[in-house]
Amino acid sequence: MAKPVPGWFPLHKRKQLLLLFAVISIPILAFLTLRSSLYSGDYRQEDSAFSVVVDRPRILGSEGNAVKNPLTFMSSKVVLLVSHELSLSGGPLLLMELAFLLRKVGAQVIWITYQKPDLENAIAHSLEYKMVSKGVQVFSAKGQDAIDSALKADLIVLNTAVSGKWLDAVLKEHLSQVLPKVLWWIHEMRGHYFKLDYVKHLPSVAAAMIDSNTTAEYWKNRTHERLGIQMPKTYVVHLGNSKELMEIAESYVARRVLREHIRQSLEVQNEDLLFAIINSVSRGKGQDLFLQSFYESLNLIRELKLEVPAMHAIIVGSDINAQTKFEGELRNFVAKQGIQDRVHFVNKTLAVAPYLAAIDVLVQNSQARGECFGRITIEAMAFQLPVLGTRAGGTTEIVDDGVTGLLHPVGKAKGVMTLAENIVILATQADRRLAMGKEGYRKVKEKFMEHHMAERIASVLIQLPLHRPGNDFAAFK
Repeated sequence: MAKPVPGWFPLHKRKQLLLLFAVISIPILAFLTLRSSLYSGDYRQEDSAFSVVVDRPRILGSEGNAVKNPLTFMSSKVVLLVSHELSLSGGPLLLMELAFLLRKVGAQVIWITYQKPDLENAIAHSLEYKMVSKGVQVFSAKGQDAIDSALKADLIVLNTAVSGKWLDAVLKEHLSQVLPKVLWWIHEMRGHYFKLDYVKHLPSVAAAMIDSNTTAEYWKNRTHERLGIQMPKTYVVHLGNSKELMEIAESYVARRVLREHIRQSLEVQNEDLLFAIINSVSRGKGQDLFLQSFYESLNLIRELKLEVPAMHAIIVGSDINAQTKFEGELRNFVAKQGIQDRVHFVNKTLAVAPYLAAIDVLVQNSQARGECFGRITIEAMAFQLPVLGTRAGGTTEIVDDGVTGLLHPVGKAKGVMTLAENIVILATQADRRLAMGKEGYRKVKEKFMEHHMAERIASVLIQLPLHRPGNDFAAFK
């Protein structure tokens, strides 16, 4: 069997890598209070145009002990995970979580990144190091190792539409052997991903897995109308929060210490109100419209002579090493409006929990078709934060308008002023903020925990053609 590639980074960078990993981990690990929260319930299968795997909570034994891990039937399997990149964006991080869930039950997990990062990419190297430390084998995307891994794998998870290019680039004449083993996990909602170069093999794979009903419907219609191809069997699987994040969210000490630390670093007071958008900085994520809304909300408060604590807008997701033209536009807007003391730009980070502990309201302002799902939304709800979100995409399947947050239209014409008004509502109604936060947390506990996601994914995998003599599928069923 081929040996795993030890890493893309030179040996002399390993000390830097360990330091980076420690910087990411220590602030969180120092304040963890371990708590378990397991709920019983019934499995429900909803009717729709797709197979929707939702709401199958973990069942507790008579003494409160959890029953067998739902992914245990994968313990003897070889799983190849193919990611288009290794970064702090949602797709790769979600695939990494799947890798760790599979490793927990003893599956052999192999990771391939199609777009190899350069030697100076410390973030990619730190993520790779984390995977290797948990027993995930990391191979080069090209060459015989990749081909051998694909041929021997019981399951291949192709992550995002862009990863489809890897099939033709590497496997070529082996496609007929590999495609029946592929589960295509799709997270994109943007139109430019609908290219035959990316997705022409979609009809031939075992199945597709998509994060929301809205996105699944969009993919079904778009592939048929624009590309003339049919989607394979498609499963809708809502995501869940990791145990690590929930441990912080449910620890009063952790939240308090992290809140004080982040607020001190931002030079804001404990009683100030912080509205944050936590996403990669890009036009599609709507940071520009959020800042316009925030500015308008300050004007409304002044015009109406409302008494509210000092308000701040936090943009988490900047890149201090490669500031984009779009981010330059954001900073210019802030300077032009004279609100530099109210707006704070924070570099992109793997550790979002400290910022969720520090803020008062999350803003999910993704434009056009919205988010495929929006993992940060359920993470914020775990911290009992109300959400101000666009009425689009997966956000509408998470946020209950008026209950766990407030929704507003996409676009500048209607969205900016509606969001500004919603900011004012939550700024002036502390009781409503708290009530929405509590309702959001309750919903997370009911639907969006890690064990919910694991069981939903297991319910998909169990239906795929992975059967070999002597496996333990029947025991799970």
